[in-house]
Amino acid sequence: MLKRTLFFTNPSYLSTRQQQLVVQNTETKNEKTVPIEDIALVVLENPQITVTLPTLQQLNAYNVAVICCDDKHMPASMLLNLDGHHLQSELFRQQLDSTQPLKKQLWQQTIQCKIKNQAAMLKAKGKPMGALLSLAASVKSDDTSNREGTAAREYWSLLFGNGFIRDRYGDAPNPFLNYGYIILRAAVTRALVGSGLLPTLGIHHKNRYNAYCLADDIMEPYRPYVDDAVYELWESGNKDMILDKETKAYLLNVLTCDVKIGKVKRPLLVALSHTTASLARCFSGEEKKIAYPVF
Repeated sequence: MLKRTLFFTNPSYLSTRQQQLVVQNTETKNEKTVPIEDIALVVLENPQITVTLPTLQQLNAYNVAVICCDDKHMPASMLLNLDGHHLQSELFRQQLDSTQPLKKQLWQQTIQCKIKNQAAMLKAKGKPMGALLSLAASVKSDDTSNREGTAAREYWSLLFGNGFIRDRYGDAPNPFLNYGYIILRAAVTRALVGSGLLPTLGIHHKNRYNAYCLADDIMEPYRPYVDDAVYELWESGNKDMILDKETKAYLLNVLTCDVKIGKVKRPLLVALSHTTASLARCFSGEEKKIAYPVF
């Protein structure tokens, strides 16, 4: 079942009643309810939002990722379940015991899929794919020749023009990409926890200050879906790239877009769980390939 992402921008009081999230607008006093079991992510943007502790406990019990925004209205922190799977101890051990050759092979698969999805996204937009497919075919174990970086430079120039530089603090459309990637990262982290994996221990990313290295690894082939949404906003005439409430809501809808894994189309949020579950089976030795989407 496709779960919902709730985005709160108004002053609200969140509580629970009979397994329902009760949302009261503190200005209008209007009240709505949502079954907690139907929720995947909650984004709290307004600083005048109050959430009761029992509400957080219930959201946690259903593996709902609660995202809190900072004073600039950007996602800044996340509450996750610490006990997301009934075999969690066993799965943790398998993840910790995974060998370097396995991790290098999994990273090779990840980068190959990412570059192929970038090429497919360009093709879908009627743009040339350049050398992306040949770069994908030449990715080595652990991507030791950095085909990811080479492909990225060509991909961004083909998508947004030669003058565009992908930079976290860069000009538009970078702020939209940042926001979309933050939401995607949160959704991937939620899926990893639901599959009983530690999002901190990556297969490639190893930054000592990064709490979600594995999420940063696994989200790579999914990034083109965010890029696609941002490109549509860019082409629609929103050149100023104002990150307002409507734009954020539009980017959140990336989580519901259809993606194809094998012969089956699934909403992205559902596909993430298939991907992370397949990763857990790779760690256990049951499978050798991660189930990634094909754009």
